Amino acid sequence: MKIKTDEITSVIKQEIEQFSSELEISEVGRVVEIGDGIARVYGLSKCMAGELLEFDTREGAVMGQAMNLEQDTVGAVIYGNYLNVREGDTVKSTGRLLEVPVGEEMLGRVVDPLGRPIDGGAPIQATQTRKLDIVAPGIAARQPVTEPLQTGIKAIDAMIPIGRGQRELVIGDRKTGKTAVCLDAIVNQKQFWGTDDAVVCIYVAVGQKDSTVAAVVDSLKQHGAMDYTIVVVAGASAPAPMQYIAPYAGCAMGEHFMWQGKDGKTPKHVLCVYDDLSKQANAYRQLSLLLRRPPGREAYPGDVFYLHSRLLERATKLSDENGGGSLTALPIIETQEGDVSAYIPTNVISITDGQIYLQPELFSAGVRPAINVGISVSRVGGAAQIKAMKEVSGSLRLDLAAYRELEAFAQLGTELDPASQRQLDRGARMVELLKQGEFQPFDAIDQAISIFAGSKGFLDDLPMDKVHKFEEELLEYFRGPQKELRDKLVTEKSFKKLGDDFIAALRDFKANWKAD
Repeated sequence: MKIKTDEITSVIKQEIEQFSSELEISEVGRVVEIGDGIARVYGLSKCMAGELLEFDTREGAVMGQAMNLEQDTVGAVIYGNYLNVREGDTVKSTGRLLEVPVGEEMLGRVVDPLGRPIDGGAPIQATQTRKLDIVAPGIAARQPVTEPLQTGIKAIDAMIPIGRGQRELVIGDRKTGKTAVCLDAIVNQKQFWGTDDAVVCIYVAVGQKDSTVAAVVDSLKQHGAMDYTIVVVAGASAPAPMQYIAPYAGCAMGEHFMWQGKDGKTPKHVLCVYDDLSKQANAYRQLSLLLRRPPGREAYPGDVFYLHSRLLERATKLSDENGGGSLTALPIIETQEGDVSAYIPTNVISITDGQIYLQPELFSAGVRPAINVGISVSRVGGAAQIKAMKEVSGSLRLDLAAYRELEAFAQLGTELDPASQRQLDRGARMVELLKQGEFQPFDAIDQAISIFAGSKGFLDDLPMDKVHKFEEELLEYFRGPQKELRDKLVTEKSFKKLGDDFIAALRDFKANWKAD
């Protein structure tokens, strides 16, 4: 075989041209101590706080994050299986912060806090990522909350309205229906999917049993809600670092959609449910104590308030210049024996714009959702309601407050005057009217009609067990013979001009209605 010298010289020239004298310098350290998901690393002198680290283990690379920068070592948390990391393993600093994949590809999937699918489906081919922990938009980038986020739950939409961009805490003891309230709100967004008002929902499960999360995903699938929902799971068996970052991961996935509005794209509204933040606080406490940070009240670290405030501060309604997108947060907090004055509940109450308090006694008495109207409040209030609902809900709150006061008297067997008895009857019917089964969301106009009928006294003389039958048939009547009047209310969104017509229609309906 003849050697072609011109070919060899051209290859050598090419190699010389491509030669670069730059060296790739990556700082490498070694694991000196490992246990409980926390590693101490020696030798990373230029490592920065929050920087992503790569642990080179026998089973492949494992990611971690620098949390403590000490004099000789770096305290790092490990995301993933920390049992693979051993003393002496090498660690590289990456110069990056923690990121998660985002985009339409995530919809309908169940993922872990790093965005990896855990639902047995195909790998997620996301093209974009977002930083996990960012600074929330400033006041100039926001606007006041004015659009309602309809939950489909009569008691909430009437008395504790939630607006798009609001942070509304759902608080109560375990097994009082906190998750059920949030899942109803997610299922109710189905009616808006595919419109300009479409809402992407993100359900973050922290410290829940995997079987519980599987049941939630099944329920969402059955009601067709998974099409617009992302479920982020860091179960009870997940390491503490994963439970700690899960809410931030869900929030980052939501922010991608919220900022889409700036490019004129939809969906641009997001609803994030964090279920629940008491478990995240416990995971963070575990991390902090293992990192030898000093414990404070109830052994929580001093920055546990900052942990939740920097998460919930990211819920916002963006200004029109930024596309007008919104991210609404529904954090859940579990109380022990109804103690709302404990450390974490008081922290989160002071960060949020109101709370929905669920009471075990009401739940046991069959009032579901078990909302205590006295303690529950929305600091956005009527600004997040349609006019029709605002007009009927004022009297509803007063009726219920008066009913709760009189109820205590009535239990003593005191003789009541006719006016008080009427108030008691009205309140009892209103409580019955506000009862609602799970996954049975009500349209906002139907809610307004039901409460209008109750507040005008059309239910006062009905037997208690017939209230729901009356309501059901009344709403059918307004979808059938009186459809024209209902359509007018949909257009006007107010009872001001239509009040008399509705009272006349209700009289007609009640005159012909038979209880059996």
